[in-house]
Amino acid sequence: MRVLVLGAPAFRGEQVCGALTADEPATQATAAGRRSPTAGLPRVQHDLATGTPAQLAELLAATRVDAVVNCAGRLSGTVVGLARANTIAVAALIEGDEPAGEQRSHRSPPGRPPRLVTLGSAAEYGVVERGGPAPEPARAPRERPCGVTKAPPTRPDEGAAAAGRVDGIVLRLFNPIGPGVPVQNVAGRAVQQIRDALAEGGDRIHLGPLGAYRDFVDVRDVASAVVAAVFADAPSEVVCNVGSGVAVPTRELIRLLAGAADFAGAIMEADPPSAKSPGVDWIAADLAHTAAVLRWAPRFDLAVSAQATWVHAAVTNG
Repeated sequence: MRVLVLGAPAFRGEQVCGALTADEPATQATAAGRRSPTAGLPRVQHDLATGTPAQLAELLAATRVDAVVNCAGRLSGTVVGLARANTIAVAALIEGDEPAGEQRSHRSPPGRPPRLVTLGSAAEYGVVERGGPAPEPARAPRERPCGVTKAPPTRPDEGAAAAGRVDGIVLRLFNPIGPGVPVQNVAGRAVQQIRDALAEGGDRIHLGPLGAYRDFVDVRDVASAVVAAVFADAPSEVVCNVGSGVAVPTRELIRLLAGAADFAGAIMEADPPSAKSPGVDWIAADLAHTAAVLRWAPRFDLAVSAQATWVHAAVTNG
């Protein structure tokens, strides 16, 4: 199985590449992205958001892939920027898959289009009923820019699959945390502030309100779900939730991060709330469909994920 991973140097992409190549005789991965991708892998430079459709088609044909995993995308920015990075880029990828189908690896079954695994977002659900899981398949809210521009990858994937041009699965990620989490994520901001406070002798960190319940999933579990999606049979319903299945207060995650760092200072919640999640005070994933289609379940609990998040940050940044 030959797999092209787009957005490979990023938080999710690094883990996906590692998981795909853990069983090297079964999978050959090529990493692509704006920065130098994962060490030790065949690598190419390609920015899905800014590259032309012709460049993408050329890349797909040159790599002769059986599957494409799209880890690229943005979580913050203007509506125009989010649309360009998330929606337009995925549409170009779907259109660009046809050349790959014409020049597939000899490992692909005759006539089978390449598998496209797209990473979506739980932001697509918008506000859900408190106390219950977000169901599958998704409805398509229009409440938040991230949700608006992450929702379209689901529908083009389904349309392209129905037309026989692409064999698609959309993994709807809830709140990924773990080694390498970026500062755009509340866990990443907390880690950065805790590191600064420890280095400077500070006795507090400042974040926004932390009372919202979120479903935090370890990025290593995300990676294993991607591997499962690459090799799974084509499902009738292409959207699969990827989360822990449990909603916890965000302050519980921050408390665990502080504990992992031996930071005993105050955690202040006086900053403005995040603009990414207005009105959403509860969300958890329904994993029944995912378990049936992908034969996948999360392995890492929140405490283990928090510990790994802090250890990675401490080691990486000295």
